[in-house]
Amino acid sequence: MKFVILVAISAVAVAGPQNGYPAPDPSPSYVVPSTRDASALVAEVVPILRDDRLHEDDGSYSFDIETANGITASESGAPEGPEGAVVASGKFSYTAPDGNLIEVTYVANEDGFQPEGAHLPVAPAFPHEIPQFVLDQIQKAAEEDALAAAAETRGAAPSQLYQRPQ
Repeated sequence: MKFVILVAISAVAVAGPQNGYPAPDPSPSYVVPSTRDASALVAEVVPILRDDRLHEDDGSYSFDIETANGITASESGAPEGPEGAVVASGKFSYTAPDGNLIEVTYVANEDGFQPEGAHLPVAPAFPHEIPQFVLDQIQKAAEEDALAAAAETRGAAPSQLYQRPQ
């Protein structure tokens, strides 16, 4: 009997964690690299000021987060897309290392992630009008495609263009 107890205690001791890492800090904050002095790898604890989350039974959700260093994020979504895909919209903001406030609003749906923000690049307007000869070529190509498609549909039926051999 003593042998069985000794084996059980040994098994529990061997099964315990062997990595020696400390347990995570249960305080509601994150550790991020300090932006004050990039050469020093000093960590700064940033408290979470607000963390409101809501998850409904129908699959809809929302969250609203704010940290002490000015980062904010909020999002809401629901399974409204095709085949129950989640459609979400939200916004986030933070202060860039150069001191500018970055604000992004977005929608994520069946068309993908669509961000909007004053700092995001925008494609330039088309530099000039399309020349008429290019438009004529496009129209000619479309006409040739239409004729080819019509010829394919005629090819399905027996041709009436040739006479019967004599």
